[in-house]
Amino acid sequence: MRDDVSKPSRRDLWIHWLVYPGHSLPTAAAPVLVAMGLAIHDCVFAFVPALMGFVASWLIHIGGLFTDNYQLVVRYPTVDEHPELLAALRDGTLTLSGMRWAIVVCFALAALTGPYLLHVAGEPVIAIGLLGMAGSLAYSSGPVPFGKHGISDAHFFIMFGLFAPAAAYYVQMASHSELSSSWNLLLHDVPPRAFVVGLPLGALAVNILIIDDIRDRAFDKAKDWRTGPLRFGIGWSRAEYVVLLAFVYVAPFWFWLRWQLDAWVLLPLLTLPFACALARTVWTEDSPDALLPITPRAAFLCLGYATLLAVGIAL
Repeated sequence: MRDDVSKPSRRDLWIHWLVYPGHSLPTAAAPVLVAMGLAIHDCVFAFVPALMGFVASWLIHIGGLFTDNYQLVVRYPTVDEHPELLAALRDGTLTLSGMRWAIVVCFALAALTGPYLLHVAGEPVIAIGLLGMAGSLAYSSGPVPFGKHGISDAHFFIMFGLFAPAAAYYVQMASHSELSSSWNLLLHDVPPRAFVVGLPLGALAVNILIIDDIRDRAFDKAKDWRTGPLRFGIGWSRAEYVVLLAFVYVAPFWFWLRWQLDAWVLLPLLTLPFACALARTVWTEDSPDALLPITPRAAFLCLGYATLLAVGIAL
């Protein structure tokens, strides 16, 4: 254990070491913003359903983060990945029961959005919510934790790039339709582009994971995890990062040409210089100190890209 860890306050512990608002808020908001932009373009925009969907999504995301940290300190108490949490557990500032209750509260609060979303969007929101919770928990818990087995790249890409944007679009579209046909609406009337428009965000979410996997590879090795950098090497993960980033900035051109949108959809290209600066750091640095501040910057890149894409589609 490291002995030079300063003791954070209880508030700082929960906000900065467990909730990660600089990371969790942008990545949860980005898919919803793009879904709102597409809904405006398709004349099915509904602010309150989209807002409630975001609240539920963020709470589920936070519940997953709490679960990840809980599993970390329970399964790997000798791995010094988050010494602040281990120190807080030793001095009583943090308790395992408190962490368990935090997970329950997050999912319970997310479930409180259910009656409203059920009212405006019908029974499919129950399946959407349950799948979201299962996906959030599956990263670090269950019989086959995705993070441990190195399959989180696909998990993140699907959840942030396909599932979340399509779900946010659906609840808006459903609020303008007859509830008696809600399953038919989801399965047959939601346009294919609602499942495609968020794919660049899925790629950016995977890139955030790649940064963390490169940074934490020593801890992951101690935990016997099989993340990309450990299975294939840092060079592979860096190449994956660059390929995904290239896809992110090619996608607006495809949206522009394939969907015949206005050139405003190319607005996300304004974030390219910032993205290149982050990529340069990822390509040349591998120490935890150098990569630790890159994670929240990559999350805000995702948010900025999503905001500009949403505006570009809506215009």
